[in-house]
Amino acid sequence: MSHTRSTDTDNTALALTLALEEDARLDPAVAAAHAWYAPLLSHDRLRGVLNGEPIGHALHPLMTDLPLGLWISATTLDLVGGKDAERSADRLLGLGVLAAMPTALTGAADWFSGNKRVQRVGVVHAALNGVGLGMYATAYLLRRKDRRKLGKAVVLAAGAVVGVSGYLGGHMTIVQGYPEGGLAD
Repeated sequence: MSHTRSTDTDNTALALTLALEEDARLDPAVAAAHAWYAPLLSHDRLRGVLNGEPIGHALHPLMTDLPLGLWISATTLDLVGGKDAERSADRLLGLGVLAAMPTALTGAADWFSGNKRVQRVGVVHAALNGVGLGMYATAYLLRRKDRRKLGKAVVLAAGAVVGVSGYLGGHMTIVQGYPEGGLAD
């Protein structure tokens, strides 16, 4: 399947995302992230495992289902589960935070080999995911300290941040065709 870049810039979200691809102001952040990950991800064999080579499929998109599913389930219990579901929602939230760590590493491995456009969008995607992860972790701690209402509000806001980040992840996969088509500049 051949992927082509969409040119439908009447879509505001797409227009903003295409602008990220070309925004050289992101290059210092890309260079810093690349340098930070280089000691680990310069090893072809390890990066290949993290990219999903043993299963013949990119690993990161599969991995994202776990933290997202856990967080969406926790949010659903918050919204409709009532008081009896609070402990279960807390557990799901905490498990999502833990599952996000290896998921992020698989994303970094994909990102590491991408072209400049992929890396620019990817560094924003990763930053938003970091913010979302921090918000989910904060919500978990708030709930543990019996600040449940605030914790639930933070979960809803984190979902919005991760949703925007997911749009960028989808852009890298569908529009940029990465990891398969996004290697050449």
